[in-house]
Amino acid sequence: MSRIIRYALPLLAMIALLAAQCPAPSPEATKPPEATTAPAGRCAATDITKVEEILIGGTAPLSAPGSVTGGLAMQWALNIAVQHINDAGGIRGKPVNLILYDTEGLPERGTAVMERLITQDCVVGVVGEYHSAAGLTMKEVAHKYHVPLVLAETWNDKITACQYPEVFRIAPASSMVAAADANYLQDLGAKYVVIVAENSDYGVPAAKQTTEKLTARGIKSETFLAEMGTQDFAPVITRIQAGDKPDVVLVLLTGETSYNFEQQSAEAGLAPSKDTICIANQVAINSKDFWTNVPDGNYCAFRKVGLVPALANDVTKKFEADYRKRFDRFPESYALEAYDAMMIMANAIERANSLDPDAIIAALEATDITLAQGHYTFPYGTKNPVPADQPDWMWHQWPDVAVLFLQYYEKDQSGDNAAVVWPKKYQTHGTFIIPYGTTP
Repeated sequence: MSRIIRYALPLLAMIALLAAQCPAPSPEATKPPEATTAPAGRCAATDITKVEEILIGGTAPLSAPGSVTGGLAMQWALNIAVQHINDAGGIRGKPVNLILYDTEGLPERGTAVMERLITQDCVVGVVGEYHSAAGLTMKEVAHKYHVPLVLAETWNDKITACQYPEVFRIAPASSMVAAADANYLQDLGAKYVVIVAENSDYGVPAAKQTTEKLTARGIKSETFLAEMGTQDFAPVITRIQAGDKPDVVLVLLTGETSYNFEQQSAEAGLAPSKDTICIANQVAINSKDFWTNVPDGNYCAFRKVGLVPALANDVTKKFEADYRKRFDRFPESYALEAYDAMMIMANAIERANSLDPDAIIAALEATDITLAQGHYTFPYGTKNPVPADQPDWMWHQWPDVAVLFLQYYEKDQSGDNAAVVWPKKYQTHGTFIIPYGTTP
């Protein structure tokens, strides 16, 4: 590697990180930013009567180092949504055309695909995405060109904390999930928790927020970071085992990387074990992939955001029927979110009867619709700013996201049949954890 490249790469990484942050508010700023006329570059039509089809952009990680498992599920879900919309007559009688790009879960790719969607493909709005690293830069491009963006699975608080008029989110904020994690660990009686997190715009803040909430509950924790795509976790596991034995290992690694750690942790006797509870990444719900990649992962618990089959409504069941044609399982949260994000965008354009971004954004703020994950509204926005007693990230944030914990207790068990262990009101086996090696 040349000296120029060696020094340029860290600089470029820093520039990308800074670009993803919320700009510092000016001293006179007393209200959320208002929508403004878009700069030159956006090529989408604004008059719905002048177009033959409605172009909507989509993004998902379809190749490494992104979560390909999540990305493929989201791609299928977005296509199902378009099919359902078009089967019902499209938007104002015009068919929807999805233009989908791979972000690889990378911030620079998030920027690049958004620029292309808005300035070359002429989309009127964008939906999707799995990784916060990409979502953080995507929101900046959406704001730059004043194009509505409904993000499906990006958790970083800053996604909506910037309070951009264009940006909406139906996934939980990291702080919401961190609170659920801490409450569950408290109910487990944990005294010392090891957090293994990816060194990304999701993993680092998620670990920090979880640590803060654990500390507030009197629970000691320690965080170990790893890069996305890490194959060999032996050094990390060795460091963990050299210290105090943890009560719980909490995995904040995404996608296939999480499988790598979880199997190596099980092989090393770290977790799951009689002494240490394993809380795997949410992709453990994909039972076929989980058991293929983590054959020794029985008794791992894992977080599930969104519905369990028993809570499915008619919209969920219709989507599930088509989803199972490609993936024979109940849809994961990120699949449900991708489907609902597209349906929310289409519904807003239908009600706006316009492709003008201000009209679409106003309609998005007025969202009041039941879809696959539940009933959607966005309580805080331009007409109802976030009050002082609520966090900034509640702007354009769906507030009713369910966060559950499930657990496997039989090898090769279907994710649909895993035990619901938290919160207590949803428990299927009357316990917060099924002890390692036992039968409930």
